[in-house]
Amino acid sequence: MTLKELLDHCGNRPKNGVPDWLLGCFRRNSIMFSNGLADTKTQVYWLQSRNFTIDIRLPTNVDLVASKPIKDYTQAELLQLSDYEAFCANTDWNSEMLSWQDADASLQIHNRWTEPAILKRVGNCMIEFCPSDAYIEDWRLQPSNSGALIGLRLIEERELDSGILRHKGGGLIVCGDYAGLVLGRAEAANKPAADTTLKSMVAKASGNIADLSKLFNFEASVAHGSLEQGFNVKHSTQANRVNEDLFPLDGFELPEPYQHKDLGNIEAIRQSLSIEGKACERLFYIDTIEPHISFSQRTQCSAETEAWFERETPTLARYTEIIS
Repeated sequence: MTLKELLDHCGNRPKNGVPDWLLGCFRRNSIMFSNGLADTKTQVYWLQSRNFTIDIRLPTNVDLVASKPIKDYTQAELLQLSDYEAFCANTDWNSEMLSWQDADASLQIHNRWTEPAILKRVGNCMIEFCPSDAYIEDWRLQPSNSGALIGLRLIEERELDSGILRHKGGGLIVCGDYAGLVLGRAEAANKPAADTTLKSMVAKASGNIADLSKLFNFEASVAHGSLEQGFNVKHSTQANRVNEDLFPLDGFELPEPYQHKDLGNIEAIRQSLSIEGKACERLFYIDTIEPHISFSQRTQCSAETEAWFERETPTLARYTEIIS
């Protein structure tokens, strides 16, 4: 069964979750810090399902580390890779503020972004304030056709013949023309101390290919496409994944009851797929499956505001354009 066929067979919107204006794929336009410094170059994408986030933060293309086997990376390149950021985490919305908990899949092993987000969106621009005023972020909803919202949290990915656990934790979000995938580490990184960082662990593991492979056994990718043609990876923590298909569109099964050790009895979805020639299975649980979301670039305003804009269009709309 394809993911589109699965969508046609089952809708499953949760009772709780973020409002429609917070759904979709957002690109960060800028971040301004309290010291007056700003960053407009880091490539940051935020995909939002009803109750979880996929987030990826990469250097500019010229500063990305090229794809190669992990044994061929220099120490300097490994340390560069250890400063990439990406995670998949549950979200909690209280009508004004969004907070993140339970990041069961994160490239970094400490939380670099500890504050909740106070959010306000006008048009395609969403402004994020943090309570401490340490920074403010300007996000832009990426243009998308109306389409499905599918949010699936990854329980695990295994090889079928050997039973080997390849990944644990993460998720898949499809939101219109965009999709994101996070595959967490099969083994959690064991921090020797509370202040241990990924970079310090990578430095300590220098020359130990087995330990380095475990530390970098993580993927976060963002793609563009459709449920009919597939999604092509545009940005990834794994350089070799760029321009590949994000995930196979087929191999899905209808939801079935599943006893989760933390969540209890839930609805789970299995996907059978081939990875590097090996038969594998991904097991997901459902956040949401919704056939149609508009992902509109517009937000609501009063009739008076609409009339004001129309009346003053000769000056207000002189140079207007959509900036995404």
